[in-house]
Amino acid sequence: MSETTEPFHLPLEAARAYEATFVPAIFAEWAPHTLAAARPRRGDRILDVACGTGIVARTAVDLVGPDGAVTGLDLNDAMLTVAAEIEDRVAWRQGDVADLPFADQRFDAATCQMALMFFPDRTAAFRELRRVVVPHGRIAISVPGSLDDQPAYLPFVEAVARHAGDDATAMLSTYWNCGDLDVVAADATAAGLVVAERRTRAGVCGFASPADFVHIEVNASPLADRIDAEALEAIVADVDRALGPTTRDEFSVPLVGHVLSLERADQA
Repeated sequence: MSETTEPFHLPLEAARAYEATFVPAIFAEWAPHTLAAARPRRGDRILDVACGTGIVARTAVDLVGPDGAVTGLDLNDAMLTVAAEIEDRVAWRQGDVADLPFADQRFDAATCQMALMFFPDRTAAFRELRRVVVPHGRIAISVPGSLDDQPAYLPFVEAVARHAGDDATAMLSTYWNCGDLDVVAADATAAGLVVAERRTRAGVCGFASPADFVHIEVNASPLADRIDAEALEAIVADVDRALGPTTRDEFSVPLVGHVLSLERADQA
């Protein structure tokens, strides 16, 4: 499968579904690990880019305390609308990570969770993050590992490729295009950053069943507009056969990912 890059853009209804399903199933577990790589302290000013519905930003609020400040930035209005409904202690801003609407050295640290793969120009994004973070500040990035490292997602992607066509397959290929850390490190280096620390971990995504896994992945993402009902039924059947039906109350899907801590090259 060839790798592509395209934006993760959702209408309001899908953004609500994303918050209700994707966030508790997948991203809530990763938020503390992403933030830990930024080393936040009480009173810090934190920027979370491509914040989505805000799980990392709202997790950061209690870490920095009342003397700190958290800003969440996303390109998608719908994501920000949902984020603002949930947490009013974060300053939610619309904007492009490659052209951040902030002054130089405005933040003590910045984070980006599971979104770097959607940026058309990663080096430009890294350059902007370097600009807005203070000297000796940390930039924490988390990304999914390569598709070959995903024992549950691989059969799902293969089923989509069989039944849903090129548009859906291209969308899914984007998810895994930061799995090669040498490539990510090269993009960061080109922006004047270096990888100070890196950690690979296997997160656990919780679903009710293999079918629930497929429905959430499709209906709370741009895949919803690229997979029709017949194809979805076929994908569910394939994934169910590959991963096995379950009568348990929960179905666990591993997600292997990387958490990186970046700092300025002239301070390394």
